Amino acid sequence: MNATRQLHELGQSLWLDNITRALLDSGTLARYIRELSVTGLTSNPTIFDQAIRNSSDYDAAIREKARTDVSDEALFFELAIADLSRAAALFLPVHQDSSGVDGWVSLEVSPLLAHDAAGTVASALALHRQAACPNLYIKIPGTPEGLIAIEECIFAGVPVNVTLLFSCAQTLAAAEAYLRGIERRVAAGLDAHVQSVASLFISRWDVAVKDKLPSELSNRLGIAVAQQTYHRAQALYSSARWLKLSVAGALPQQLLWASTGVKDAGLRDTAYVEALAAPRTINTMPEKTLLAFADHGHLGAPMNPDDDAAARLAQFSAAGIDIDALALRLQQEGAQSFEKSWHELIGCIHRKRAELLPA
Repeated sequence: MNATRQLHELGQSLWLDNITRALLDSGTLARYIRELSVTGLTSNPTIFDQAIRNSSDYDAAIREKARTDVSDEALFFELAIADLSRAAALFLPVHQDSSGVDGWVSLEVSPLLAHDAAGTVASALALHRQAACPNLYIKIPGTPEGLIAIEECIFAGVPVNVTLLFSCAQTLAAAEAYLRGIERRVAAGLDAHVQSVASLFISRWDVAVKDKLPSELSNRLGIAVAQQTYHRAQALYSSARWLKLSVAGALPQQLLWASTGVKDAGLRDTAYVEALAAPRTINTMPEKTLLAFADHGHLGAPMNPDDDAAARLAQFSAAGIDIDALALRLQQEGAQSFEKSWHELIGCIHRKRAELLPA
């Protein structure tokens, strides 16, 4: 049994943090599902920018719309939904077999809306309707404005992948938004079964504090934050408040480990995947990391939900790291980075439209 299958048997979902038309056309994604136990997929503006910029796979679809009055942004969402719908169809059997717990794909609202709650809600509802896909998450950033939008979208019945979370506090705030949305649905007599995941970014912590810590703490902060978050999430979903919603049919907002590709060349390329093995969680990993783990990954003891990481995080505080301040900075920088990628993506589509205009 290969390592990816072992991780799947442990109870953790393996999702691919990538999508390209070539992955679909070549049958590679289908093979990953069949051979590597991949049960879901995530995307973001950077992934689509690279897919469209570095191939001609989208040229025919762009050429078809080149002379129309469809905006560059609307054209992007048409391209993305076309790809994600195909991927979602491949994952639909596992989605159905897991009663909707697994087998999801994700589409992000425009990062330009990260600080616009009303705009995010309107976009999320429109994209959800446009895709008409039962296993598509709408990705919304966990910014203060995003949290308002998340509650409203959950109440409206839109499945949400909360992105750009960096700390336990931010993740619990996302959980609160989810719970409020579900509680409002229950109070209104609506179905409580609206899914959500909370995407906690891991490796960016270690990049941010590189060369600021003693060697024994190097590349350990992201994992410690994940351990603390896992511990606190287990407590939340054992509470009386949650049990009441569970009886009504609600499912926990699953923890999703994001940014699990190694950034430090001196670190084992499967280090984050191995450290974050935990039942009832998701790890979305870059293709390179997925293949590395399948080839030489080692599955040790799973993360212990009873292991409070507060003592380990205290070591980082003692070394001069302000966890809360850094988490806020990482979220703000992440939002800015996604906004930059968005401008590059839309600019790429605009240029291709001009280049591909029919004679």
